[in-house]
Amino acid sequence: MAITMQVLKLLIQCKCARSMGFPSGQFSRVDNFSTSCQWRARKKVSQYSTVDTERYSSLVRAVLSSKTSSQTPASIDDEDCQLYGPVIRSRPPSQQPKVPKNLHPLLNEAKGQSEYVPGPLARITLQRDSNRTSPSVTRILQKTMPPDQAFYLERWKRRMIAELGEEGFKEYTLNIFRQGHLFHSAIEDHFTQETPAKEDPERPLEVSGFVESASHVLNDITGVRAIESAVHHSTLQYLGIVDCVAQYRGSLCLIDWKTSEKPKPSLRHTYDNPLQVAAYIGALNSDTNYNYQVKNGLIVVAYKDGSPAHAHFLNSEQIGTFWEKWLLRLEEFAEK
Repeated sequence: MAITMQVLKLLIQCKCARSMGFPSGQFSRVDNFSTSCQWRARKKVSQYSTVDTERYSSLVRAVLSSKTSSQTPASIDDEDCQLYGPVIRSRPPSQQPKVPKNLHPLLNEAKGQSEYVPGPLARITLQRDSNRTSPSVTRILQKTMPPDQAFYLERWKRRMIAELGEEGFKEYTLNIFRQGHLFHSAIEDHFTQETPAKEDPERPLEVSGFVESASHVLNDITGVRAIESAVHHSTLQYLGIVDCVAQYRGSLCLIDWKTSEKPKPSLRHTYDNPLQVAAYIGALNSDTNYNYQVKNGLIVVAYKDGSPAHAHFLNSEQIGTFWEKWLLRLEEFAEK
């Protein structure tokens, strides 16, 4: 009985000590009592605790151990077709080149190719009063310039104006035209003089480089038939002035002289010049003032620094291609 009373007293002391916050270690007599009455945090339950780990671990081992997939591109297409329906493939845009509505012939059946007969050169003056309704080749090409080409031309113009100013750019443009005119005059003098002089004391220094640049091409030109002569296409109603018609290395060509400050070693660097040559050839072949016709063209690009000019020869097949492109531009001009 005494022992029981003593145990009860110890239990009461233990509860009092815990209620007052004293650690249980300070009461050696209650060291052996359990402290299971303390609050403990509840353990969180994982969302993967209900997963059949044995089943999925075997699946992972099967995937990792296989070297190749059982699916193929064909089977994937079949599955996609069943799920989403058949694939409707869009047709690529038409790549067929445009064809002129009126494919007017380049050559004139009423004419033949006559041999060169020495005599006066053709220098037909352009009669603007009688051809007021006929636009020039230059105007048609300017009005139908492709958007990308017009963009780069406008960007170059703005850059030059920013560098030179409005007045400076106007002066620069006039100087370019003046150099071109002087160069054409020098070429004309070269072919019209009986004994062309290598050095002309009256020739402006600013054009001497261009003449020197084209000198190796001039040596290959013979049998000149026309210089700075007007042509008119009576059916298609356009006109222009050709620079020269002559033999170049044995082929009768319509020659167009160009000046440039930058090298133009490739035909694509000449932009619309091949269309211009084709247009002149078509007009000359149609014009009754000329008793012959031309199939080939030549674009000579001379440089101010005297470096060798680039001569771009256009055979009859190339001229035919550019002739069709010219007809398209002509139709576009008529629609504006």
